[in-house]
Amino acid sequence: MALPYFLGCPQWQHPAWGNLLPPGESPLGRYSQVFNCVEGNTTFYATPSQEQCRQWRAQVPDNFRFLLKFPRQITHDRLLSGVDASVRDFLDIVAPLKDVLGPFLLQLPAAFGPRHLNNLWDFIDALPAPLECAVEVRHKAFFSKGDVEKALNRGLRERRVTRVCMDTRALFSALPDATPDKDVTIEAQRKKPRVPVHLLPGDAAPVTRYIGHPDLESNRRYLAPWVERIATWVEEGRRPYFFLHMPDIGDALALTELWTRLISERVDGLEALSFSEKQPQMGLF
Repeated sequence: MALPYFLGCPQWQHPAWGNLLPPGESPLGRYSQVFNCVEGNTTFYATPSQEQCRQWRAQVPDNFRFLLKFPRQITHDRLLSGVDASVRDFLDIVAPLKDVLGPFLLQLPAAFGPRHLNNLWDFIDALPAPLECAVEVRHKAFFSKGDVEKALNRGLRERRVTRVCMDTRALFSALPDATPDKDVTIEAQRKKPRVPVHLLPGDAAPVTRYIGHPDLESNRRYLAPWVERIATWVEEGRRPYFFLHMPDIGDALALTELWTRLISERVDGLEALSFSEKQPQMGLF
């Protein structure tokens, strides 16, 4: 059955997933039998070739969605200033994916603050239709509930652009010394932002990135509000994007199992995923 929302991970392959995903000719092809979207983190660090993008397109079904990140030189190095040529070049390279593109992920660093908002509006306004983006901010002023955050939210709503919700509460509730791999937890907490969960109501499809607690069962209480939220969006006829991360990404499939069990109890007709080395799950669509 087709999922009424988009479910994915921050990448489409990991050594720990080798015997858990369905058989297939490529890691992306195997992944896309189970998940219907993926975060394109690879494009943040290195721009693929156009031929690579053609190969990716050939490996996924028509209902799959790539949410590609703009390259870091655009978002982090230049803070969206003077990047017109770089953006055109990037969009030309990923053009073979145009029919399976979700919103681009515009992940902005903590250095991108209130004084850079005009850069953001100019960037979004120049993005050629029908391409869209989802904006993730990390500067503390954008979480203050004051005039700065109101200006950000107002500008996004006016442009029908979603604000990415990053939920790191479960991750930061973990005490590294009490986790199976202390170093992995510490590194995840170092890399991820500790920001409040702020949702922006609007017309665009919601995008949520959930970063889990390293102890699987500890995620239940943090996932519970998302079960209700995602279910409500689905009932309203919306198709939100929900991405599941873990400090060790090799554990993401176990978190997916837990998540799909929880939401299947809330939404009629949804089935829980089950990953097994002996009987790999063949996917939901």
